[in-house]
Amino acid sequence: MESVIEKFKSLRLRNCALNLPDVLEQSTQKNLTPLQVIDRLLEIEIENRKKARIDLRFKQSKLEEKSTIDQFDFAHHESRQKQKSRILNLLDLGFIQAKTDIILIGNPGTGKTFLSKSIAYVATQNGVKTLFTTAMDMINQLVAAENDHTMLKKLQFYQSQELLVCDEIGYLPLGRQGSNLFFQVISGRHGKRSTIITTNLPFARWGDIFDGTTVATAIADRLVYNSEILIMEGNSYRKR
Repeated sequence: MESVIEKFKSLRLRNCALNLPDVLEQSTQKNLTPLQVIDRLLEIEIENRKKARIDLRFKQSKLEEKSTIDQFDFAHHESRQKQKSRILNLLDLGFIQAKTDIILIGNPGTGKTFLSKSIAYVATQNGVKTLFTTAMDMINQLVAAENDHTMLKKLQFYQSQELLVCDEIGYLPLGRQGSNLFFQVISGRHGKRSTIITTNLPFARWGDIFDGTTVATAIADRLVYNSEILIMEGNSYRKR
């Protein structure tokens, strides 16, 4: 027994090693064949690896909370009711395979962030490499990386996420440096990976966020080209 367990460990089949005594006991009780014993051990290994991968994806996502769509009040406003089927369809994650972007536009408190977190949470539970960040935090991280000469590595970090959620675009102007860095992230992801954007400003005012209309137009063109746009209306849900 010990010899087999050590061999499992050397092959990094940790769950097989942990469960071997129990599975062998079950095999005696249920008269399992050797092949069935092996199958059960491998099944346990696969199940536990899948769970560990999902747990890791959630930890890496920086979500911190498990937002689920059943907590979203569709009855709060008419715009939520009208777009319910579109919102629920996004939870199937087909947009990630299609490399489609999602843009949520609306005033503060209309549910943009919660919806983006709900979609991101579902993605982590399906093993999708996901990252949730605010626009300012991402830019601050990139500026710091530029200063300590790790820019390419940090840029690759944001560009390589299968799903990147960039929250709160529009609350503060990004300036010239921030706008250029944001453009590099979006340009690198365009047509390759999905991005979710939440913003309180319509496209016509994106020149206020980014450093002038040229960069704003370039960013908007890439995001709008292949995207699902949801307009969130109504009063703040937090003030109800």
